[in-house]
Formats: sequence, structure tokens, C-alpha cells
Amino acid sequence: MRHEIRNRKEHIVDLSASERIVIVGAGQAAAQACASLRQYGFAGDLALIGEEPELPYQRPPLSKAYMKGELAKERLYFKPMDWYRAQSVDLKLETRVNALDRSACRVLLENEETLSYDALILATGSRPRTLPLAGAGLANVFDLRTLGDVEGVRPHMRAGCRLVIIGAGYIGLEAAAVARQLGLKVTVLEMADRVLARVTSPVMSAFYEAEHLRQGVDIRTSVRVTGLTGGSSVQSVVLDDGTEIPADVVLAGIGIVPNVELAEASGLGCSNGVLVDRDTRTQDERIFAVGDCACRPLVHYGRRGRLESVHNAIEQGKLAAAAIMGKPRPVEDCPWFWSDQYDLKLQIAGLSEGYDTLVVRGDPGERKFAVFYLKAGRLLAVDAVNSAPEFLASKKLIVSGASLAPDTLRDTTQSMKEIAAAAA
Repeated sequence: MRHEIRNRKEHIVDLSASERIVIVGAGQAAAQACASLRQYGFAGDLALIGEEPELPYQRPPLSKAYMKGELAKERLYFKPMDWYRAQSVDLKLETRVNALDRSACRVLLENEETLSYDALILATGSRPRTLPLAGAGLANVFDLRTLGDVEGVRPHMRAGCRLVIIGAGYIGLEAAAVARQLGLKVTVLEMADRVLARVTSPVMSAFYEAEHLRQGVDIRTSVRVTGLTGGSSVQSVVLDDGTEIPADVVLAGIGIVPNVELAEASGLGCSNGVLVDRDTRTQDERIFAVGDCACRPLVHYGRRGRLESVHNAIEQGKLAAAAIMGKPRPVEDCPWFWSDQYDLKLQIAGLSEGYDTLVVRGDPGERKFAVFYLKAGRLLAVDAVNSAPEFLASKKLIVSGASLAPDTLRDTTQSMKEIAAAAA
């Protein structure tokens, strides 16, 4: 079936006079949509439904400062409970939505309660891919997605504990960095031939692999895990060549899957997420989808995609609220991300997929450099390690569609501010 996502000007339903808005999900995108709706003047009933027992909270610190014990739990929350009370938000935590009744504009909860809506925002997020392995259900085997996951892991984050991480993406490597700083014995297993293989270039992969090796992490690439062994809890991770790696705790970081089941069951179009237009609206004029679960137009790249980032969650929460309230569409920034590992701050602007030219600016050996990705001369993305000026300038250059000469980018005698000004 083909699902058409229409332009905003074609919509015939005016939602600005909505009396009740329901938000399904309680992550960053949901929290932003909730706040933006009140900021835009929505005075009607506002319900926010989340499956976890916690108030909406930040996820990025979970694998960084919170896991390390440097951040109090209360500081993870976007807003305190008093804010939700003051804003008359009907918080329904530890509550699962079983179905959407689009024809009646109702949400059906697992406790058999129903909520009607004039507008509905799906912020259902994503979930970790499950390890398809024997022994994956043993005690001390964790995902690293929720506050509950990290609170289960934290008691094991002590010197001498043997930690095995399956998957060498950003989350896995961030956890490895924290664990080594706390004195754990860390092994990282990756099926691909390099770390971060799905998200960055070989240059960045080599840099981060060398850093983790220098810090004492045992990194094994091009390996396949076949199972986990143990009695009441995990004791080892088994590779396909018969090698057994002792483990007191295992973290799985093999990617995430968008939660689109509610949308699919109700007949909404889905393809790598819930299909939405630039205003986050689905083909149902009353239903919007935001955050990890949404497949949106990537306006700076001329294609669709699903983004898993703080930037995307905040931006789409604002876009949905603006569309519902009939406000001008907020500016759409280029995608951006970050990762903290040891004393390395990696800031990423843009999407490097499809690049044909790679330019290194600076010296990776000095732990301060940037890798630029271009296609036909146009800047697509940058990975900036401890190099904030390159990151900030590139965000603007990507949005403007700037073309840059590789030699110009390599020339560190010119500041990024000067390069950006010349390209304007």
C-alpha cells in the first residue's frame, strides 16, 4: 500500500482549537512536545503516557556521567514533577497503550481505560535489538537503553570486574571508556572488521580503536558471538572459534529498533519508522510522530531517514507542537550528535552517507582534529574530535549547501571562521 504524506498547506483540519492532546511516549521528544505545546499557548487537556515508572529523562548521560556515578538521578529529569503539576499535564506512567482507534480518535490503554484526542503525538521511541543467542536471558546480561538498565549495571562497575561488551558502536565504546576509568577489565567484541563501522569512516574507527587499546580495552573485531554460558548468572561469552571469554557482566549494544507497532496496527504508513512530513504529521491529519520512531524528510539531503539523536528529538517535538497550534514551522537544523569517551569530545554535524571525498584537518596524533566528508565538492558532514570550531562552522556550511576545496579544509593556517566566511 502506498501512503501519501501531504504538504502542510493541503491539510484541511485545523487543530489549533484542540481541547485534548495525547502524547504516547515519555522520552525527550515527548517532553519537548509537551513543553512546546504549553509555550505555544495550548490550554486544553494534555496527557503524556509512558511505560517506564520515571518522569521523562535524558538518555545520553546513562552511558557516561550517570553510569560513572557523577550525576544524580534527579538531574536526569527534563522537568521536576512540580512542573507537570503546574502545567496541568496528566502524567500516566507505568502505562502501556494497547491500540489506537483512529476512526473514533481514541487511545486504548492496557488497563482498559480509553482516552479521546483531537490531536495525537506518537513518541514511542525505540528499543534495543535483542541478542539472538543462547544464554541471553542469564542474570547480569544487560541492554544499555533505560534508566533501569543502567541501575542494574552500576553495582558491577567496580575495579576488577570482568565486563564484556557486545557491539562496538558509540554506546558500547562510551560504556567501555567509563568502565576502564573505574578499573574494570573490559573486552569489546565486534562482528564488523572495525569499531564504529556503521557510523563513521575508517580514519575515525582507527583513531578510536587505538585510543581504547591504549587505555587497556581488549578490542576484538571480525568475531562472531555464538552464545553465553553460566549457571544463575553469566560466566562467559563464547565465540564461533570456541574461545570462551570470562565475564561477570555483559552489555549488549547491537543497535535499536523503532517502536512502530501501534502505528502499523492502526494502518499508518511505516518504513524504517513511522512516515511523516516536515511537520511530523502522518497521513492521518490528527496524528504526528516524533523522535526515534519517525522516518522524516531530511531536508538538507533530499531524502528520508530516521535519526536517533537529542537534536532530532528536540526539533521534532517543536515541529509537532507548532503544526498543531498553527504556528510557523521552526527552522530545521542539520543533524548533529556527540560522543564522550575518556577526554575526547566527538561532535558530529551532518550525515556522511554517500561521501566521495574525505579530508583530514589537523593531526589525529595530537588528539585534536576533524574529518570532513564531501560529495561532488559539497560538505555533507564532519566528525570533530576536541575541535569545536570545526563542528560549529560545519553546521552552518552544511545548511547553506556550501562547496569547499579539500586543500582549503586541510589548511590549518586558516581558521574555520575564515573558511566559513569565504564560503558564504
